[in-house]
Amino acid sequence: MSRRGLALSAGVALFAAVTPRRGASAPSEERRLNIRLADRIATIKPELHGQFAEHLGSCIYGGIWVGKDSPIPNVEGYRKQAIEYLKAAEIPVLRWPGGCFADDYHWRDGIGPVSRRPKTVNIHWGNYTEDNSFGTHEFMRLCQLIGAQPYLAGNVGSGTPQELRDWAEYCNYPSGSTLSEERTRNGSPEPFNVKYWGVGNENWACGGNMTPESYALEYRRFSTYLRTLTGKGAFLIACGPNRNDLEWTRRFMEALDRRGSLHGYAMHFYSSSKTEATKFTPETLRLQLAGFADLEKAILEQRALLDKYDPERRIGLLIDEWGVWDRMVPAEEKKHGRLWQQIPMRAAVAAAMGLNVFHRQADKLAMCNIAQTVNVLHAILLTDGDECIRTSTYWAFDLLKAHRGKEAVRVETGGNDPLDLSVSASVEGKQLVLTCVNPRHDMGMKVDASLAGGSALGGKARFLHDADMNACNTFDNPDRIVPRELPLMADRSRIRMELPPLSVATAIVRLA
Repeated sequence: MSRRGLALSAGVALFAAVTPRRGASAPSEERRLNIRLADRIATIKPELHGQFAEHLGSCIYGGIWVGKDSPIPNVEGYRKQAIEYLKAAEIPVLRWPGGCFADDYHWRDGIGPVSRRPKTVNIHWGNYTEDNSFGTHEFMRLCQLIGAQPYLAGNVGSGTPQELRDWAEYCNYPSGSTLSEERTRNGSPEPFNVKYWGVGNENWACGGNMTPESYALEYRRFSTYLRTLTGKGAFLIACGPNRNDLEWTRRFMEALDRRGSLHGYAMHFYSSSKTEATKFTPETLRLQLAGFADLEKAILEQRALLDKYDPERRIGLLIDEWGVWDRMVPAEEKKHGRLWQQIPMRAAVAAAMGLNVFHRQADKLAMCNIAQTVNVLHAILLTDGDECIRTSTYWAFDLLKAHRGKEAVRVETGGNDPLDLSVSASVEGKQLVLTCVNPRHDMGMKVDASLAGGSALGGKARFLHDADMNACNTFDNPDRIVPRELPLMADRSRIRMELPPLSVATAIVRLA
């Protein structure tokens, strides 16, 4: 037998060892792809893999922040294990402090000696008392510890232009002003140099229940006072629509009129379900995962509408908040905080499908932030007391991390079924990264990809999978779902690998 034949036979044997059994192996169907190496889309900005952390439930308090006097191992008050995991994830950008919390957050409450900080009420998330022990300096230090760029969501709903203007001066002005000197006294002589500034959040709802026209006027007013204090290269972000609300975008852009201080426009898009996270059925699984086609449609249509007002694409489109939002379990929320949900294998597949969408539309997007980092909604980490685990979605991001900074290339799949194979590919130099996601719970997929304009010299692949769509990493079994090696054949003009049902696989291929 030839070397190539031996490799294929070995691949089949290895795959049989990892394919789940349901009495017998799940059936598999062939999926043919054509990877057009020369057909470049755009660079996949690392910011498309961004994260979001809000003062909600136990995301901050008890999740990331445990306090310096906590018996839980910590670094300067930050949960030590969380810092290690988040740093390893190489998070490019982290959005804070909200969410709905942002438009009732007054930044001065969170600076200065902790003992003197006021106790306020979180009106959006349960009316619990917020002691403001985690404020601007604590957030900036978190970003330093994990290597993320900070993104501040400013208060428009209950704040004033002066308040947001002063926060910008406090954070970014080098020295010599009263506010910059106050920052120095509070322990940070060097400016924070925050680039990303959100001017409000969900102003169509919790951010003030505004109309597009009234919000456009507020954006013009607030951004006027930010345009110089935020520094060279600042990126001011307006509140875009909830999902694909084209009417909000059209009316906002018409009312905005002058757009010189608008750099980003942020849409929110959740994939919701009335099913509890660990009780999905094949039907509810299909309903949720099929919705990622709506996400891609929203990006295409929102970008096309923005292009009518901004043909040079100086305004970047963001997906500020995205991810799965399942039905909450009252007992879990009581124990772990608001909007806590488990993250099963199905959620990892959803995360990878979302990232594949962003890669395929890399020319239309500036940033995307999954909600949220720890203990809330589509989290990458879960904590309980002194325990901290990586969820299946953490590992989905890990598998797709290799795409960051590479150029996305077009892949022909020959179909448009929203529940068919989800694919993205990118190249840099002599390396190709190919991610394939099988959203089907009942069928494997044999991927046969041809390379147009190049030749493969071998490679490696890893995959994420569990035979149970509701399986998840738990505090008792934190490593049930972790990446494993997947047999790969990458030779000359073809790449072959076989995906079990409901799985995510990334191949890194050497090119001639």
